Amino acid sequence: MITYPADKIYEETAFLGYYLHWGRKEIFELSHLERLRWCREVSQINSKLNQEPENPFKL
Repeated sequence: MITYPADKIYEETAFLGYYLHWGRKEIFELSHLERLRWCREVSQINSKLNQEPENPFKL
């Protein structure tokens, strides 16, 4: 069984808590894939607001 690194979980949790003002409980109730999806969505919004060019290598 492969485990997800604890550092990444804390990073995702801090990111979503900071930007969405969600509590730890709400964030930890999300599946790993849901957390990643929310992180990507928030990152895209921030990139647009900061007028950053789109990364052509981003999958």
